Amino acid sequence: MDRAVSVLEILARHGEAGVTEIADELGVHKSTAFRLLGVLENRGLVGQAKDRGKYFLGAGILRLAGAAAVRMDISQEGGPVCRELADELGETVNIAVLDDDAAVNIMQARGPASVTAQNWLGRRTPLHATSSGKVLLAHLPTTLREGLMARTLPRLTEHTVTGTAALRGELEAVVEQGFAVAVEELEVGLAAVAAPVRAHDGKVIGALSASGPVYRLTEDRLTELGKRTVAAAVELSRRMGYGF
Repeated sequence: MDRAVSVLEILARHGEAGVTEIADELGVHKSTAFRLLGVLENRGLVGQAKDRGKYFLGAGILRLAGAAAVRMDISQEGGPVCRELADELGETVNIAVLDDDAAVNIMQARGPASVTAQNWLGRRTPLHATSSGKVLLAHLPTTLREGLMARTLPRLTEHTVTGTAALRGELEAVVEQGFAVAVEELEVGLAAVAAPVRAHDGKVIGALSASGPVYRLTEDRLTELGKRTVAAAVELSRRMGYGF
């Protein structure tokens, strides 16, 4: 792993390099360098100019860098929006992004009425059982969404939606009404709403959620929180360049 990272650093430094140059810098045999380059090339992290025998950083690096940049941007821009919404609602507000087959929370703010000290920051949560996850799932390309829904969906509480048809109906409603709701689907006693956050090109890159105890987040209040969360998500999307 260290050597593979060193190869990427060499290519970043030189722009392009041959097997011999890379082997010399690493202090390894050419066969070892060639094997490392082969693995990285298969992952799209390096490319090769066949006519010159030189290697360079591949498009996969740009994809990873782009994903990292999105996370940094949404965290930076989302901080003020999260804090303002948490203060307004009195509840816990999170920003989550897609991480393979889960939603991971990258930003959190607690409102004055928050009754839990639970830290959701960095926690991966299932897409089908959370409001943020449903938002992210609802806006995925059809093939990817259906593939994720075809997997076994664990039942976390008696309220968790695990049937594909039922979940598909919920996701259609999410797109139609602009926000998702999850009531005791992840944990008993917890309710949440979430709305999509968009990048400059309109692609959904995250979900802004507000959560709290079910005794306080009644059906009527969830609808109101949904509207306020949508408004905050629109503001964060604007900060991310959407609508310009």
